[in-house]
Amino acid sequence: MIRHLEDFDTRSGRLTERLLFNNRIAVILICMAITVFLGMQSVNLGMSAAFEKMIPTNHPFIVNFLENRKQMAGTGNTLRIAVENAEGTIFDAEYMDTLRKIHDEIFLLPGVDRPFMKSLWAPAVRWTGVTEEGLDGGPVIPDGYDGSAESLDQVRNNVERSGEIGQLVAANFKSSILLVPLQETDTSTGERIDYHAFSQQLEELRSKYESDKVRIHITGFAKVVGDLIEGLQQVLLFFALTIAIAMLVLYLYTRCLRSTLLVVLSSLTAVVWLLGLLPLLGYDLDPYSILVPFLVFAIGMSHGAQKMNGIMQDIGRGVHKLLAARYTFRRLFLAGLTALLSDAIGFAVLMVIDIPVIQDLAVTASIGVAVLIFTNLILLPVLLSYTGVNAKAAERSIRAEIADLNDTEHSKHPFWAWLDLFTQKRYATLVVIFSIALGGVGLVVSSKVKIGDTGQGAPELRADSRYNLDNRFMVDNYAASSDVYVVMVRTGQYECAHYDTLMAVDALERQLAQLPAVESTSSLAGLAKIAQAGMNEGSLKWYGIPRSQGMLNAIITRAPRELFNQNCDLLTVYAYLKDHKADTLHRVVETVERFATQYNSDNIRFLSAAGNAGIEAATNIVVEKANVQMLVLVYSAVILLAFITFRSWRAVVCAVLPLMLTSILCQALMVWLNIGVKVATLPVIALGVGIGVDYALYILTVTMARLKEGKSLSEAYYQALLFTGKVVVLTGITLGVAVFTWVLSPIKFQADMGILLAFMFIWNMLGALILLPSLGYFLLRKKA
Repeated sequence: MIRHLEDFDTRSGRLTERLLFNNRIAVILICMAITVFLGMQSVNLGMSAAFEKMIPTNHPFIVNFLENRKQMAGTGNTLRIAVENAEGTIFDAEYMDTLRKIHDEIFLLPGVDRPFMKSLWAPAVRWTGVTEEGLDGGPVIPDGYDGSAESLDQVRNNVERSGEIGQLVAANFKSSILLVPLQETDTSTGERIDYHAFSQQLEELRSKYESDKVRIHITGFAKVVGDLIEGLQQVLLFFALTIAIAMLVLYLYTRCLRSTLLVVLSSLTAVVWLLGLLPLLGYDLDPYSILVPFLVFAIGMSHGAQKMNGIMQDIGRGVHKLLAARYTFRRLFLAGLTALLSDAIGFAVLMVIDIPVIQDLAVTASIGVAVLIFTNLILLPVLLSYTGVNAKAAERSIRAEIADLNDTEHSKHPFWAWLDLFTQKRYATLVVIFSIALGGVGLVVSSKVKIGDTGQGAPELRADSRYNLDNRFMVDNYAASSDVYVVMVRTGQYECAHYDTLMAVDALERQLAQLPAVESTSSLAGLAKIAQAGMNEGSLKWYGIPRSQGMLNAIITRAPRELFNQNCDLLTVYAYLKDHKADTLHRVVETVERFATQYNSDNIRFLSAAGNAGIEAATNIVVEKANVQMLVLVYSAVILLAFITFRSWRAVVCAVLPLMLTSILCQALMVWLNIGVKVATLPVIALGVGIGVDYALYILTVTMARLKEGKSLSEAYYQALLFTGKVVVLTGITLGVAVFTWVLSPIKFQADMGILLAFMFIWNMLGALILLPSLGYFLLRKKA
């Protein structure tokens, strides 16, 4: 190793090294210009969350829903707003006046599908009754309503005859609901709904009308997303905390302020480039991709610390700072590039998941990892070639290495000496046997992982969040819950009210009603049975579907339009569920699909599924399929890149098996923590594999190089520990602690990701330090 600059041949090294280090000023100026430009562009980055980006638009269920969406208002993106009278019933003049004001304000909000909005004050909400003169009916709130006791008694009578108890009105008469279907765009402007602004408008309305007497409860997709975006604004605090933790630990390790600042600066530069590139490419951040800048910074710190450590050790050996930067670039660029490509591919395989929001996350993360190649593998060594590191820090680092490499066994650092034991037969055998046993147990437990949500309400939010408390109120007080599964029934034109059609629909309702998780059902068939009794003096002896087509035609003229479409070739069957847990949705889907297989014909087809529960069921099916595809693809990519790097299947096995063990244990941890595999958690496994392979590559690169020099496995591994192993331990623990702070987030899915990522960071580190050398005893020790 040449130590003095004047003795160094600047024409040595590969083309990439010569281009970069022989033109250092140009490299720095270009990177500065890009940073300034992209920093200016980053101010245009928005936060969005479109409804259709959250669902698998190519799944047959969603294709059916989108094809019939315009004919089924209120079966997709719908708000439910319950207005509760805390001191009495809804039959109170002051309450009814407040409800009317809320109805009018909600009606005028942008994005509301006004013709299909329902509440007691909506003219389309009507009652039907049997009188001595025949059938009678009208709006629930009569035209002559004036708030008097007589008017309120009339409203009570109308409500009891409307069939809305359990639907729009609570069974205890203490609250009523505004059902608010939403469009994806504001028809007045043609722009997508800004869910954050919409949620704020709802909160302003809540603050305006809520009091000791009136309470307001709001559920629905728009409110979930609005609350998510509101909570994610606190993400900046966790970002700052991550930076602070990483900087502190790195400084305590190096005792060199300028090199620490440069590592942090290069990682932050990558984040700035990412945030600037996204608006240029037409992307926004959303509640899921908002965490990507964290991951980019974390990956950047890991690679930056390795480069800085290599330069610091060379300077400690008396090498000029420029030469130290070049030598470190030579030794670690390929390992770093392979690791970052593995990260990028780990993110890119998420594109197989047919959910736009996950595909956007994949693109965002891949861009972030790609820019790290320039900021941390290229820019950082060039910057350090000018600044170098603190002389005392470099001297301290090499002094420790010289002591560790001393021939006497007792002079070795106890921790590195302990890790070196795993290159010996006894300890290697024990570790491999223990890992096999642990993997076996992990496989058994992980096989029980649920696909989808494992709890009620919005799992992305805390159980005690305002939204989930509101959802609990809906479940406790209404038979028509917030979780709705809608089956679409296609018939010939004008045949939706035929007797045979309604009998088939009624058969489906009966099967659904037998499921424990189904609270109630609603369809034209059920309405026909009630109307048949009503048209026969209210006698329940006539409760059934009439065979007379004339009678059915008379019934359908008075039926609510959400039960069938204009051409009478589409019926909807509503199943109101207790929750949207994975098991619940699986049973409902299984029942409907089995029924459809039996009854579908040329004249009638039962199609799944609309409603928020139907959409989530489709999402679960896509996630379950993608979970296997994603793991196969990410491991295939990692294996291929590792083989290209090392040209040895033995080395590939040593690098990949620890990652596989961590993936198995992570899914077992999800079972233990009652976390399901869903849109929010599905990326974690791919991210953990992509990031975790970094540790193995840095350890294995040095180990394989020393083995080729003729050293024993113990000597090669020990030198790898002293060179790259220190930083693997440093970054593994630092990043694990940093992401674990996410458990404090008000956003539940961020907290879940923090736990799972911290687990994978730590276990991948332990796998690279313990299992890798143990496998190496059986696969690599004869390599020399």
